[in-house]
Amino acid sequence: QVQLVESGGGLVQAGGSLKLSCAASGRTFSAYAVGWFRQAPGKERDFVAVISYPGGSRTSYADSVKGRFTISRDNAKSTAYLQMNSLKPEDTAVYYCAADIRMSEHPSQYAYWGQGTQVTVSS
Repeated sequence: QVQLVESGGGLVQAGGSLKLSCAASGRTFSAYAVGWFRQAPGKERDFVAVISYPGGSRTSYADSVKGRFTISRDNAKSTAYLQMNSLKPEDTAVYYCAADIRMSEHPSQYAYWGQGTQVTVSS
């Protein structure tokens, strides 16, 4: 079992930045790929970014966030991050981190999920 807890969400103006954290406990964090997903009201949960294990040498991003968001991980702290810059109102959603032994852009592939953190971008 892996337990995930997101933090760092909040209210920010368009053009601003936020850094989300995903703290893991339980099994060895470095053995899992970590993905970030987001879900806006009335919409499906969408892929945002994913980072490989153990060291994060591979990353992948949704087209909508490329060049603005950066995913990273610190295995010593069992934490993954999502740095979000140049935020837009359409980035408003609940952001979730997820972990699995496979690196995937599909939420159905992930076994472990956090509870989510709200990000609201005002125009």
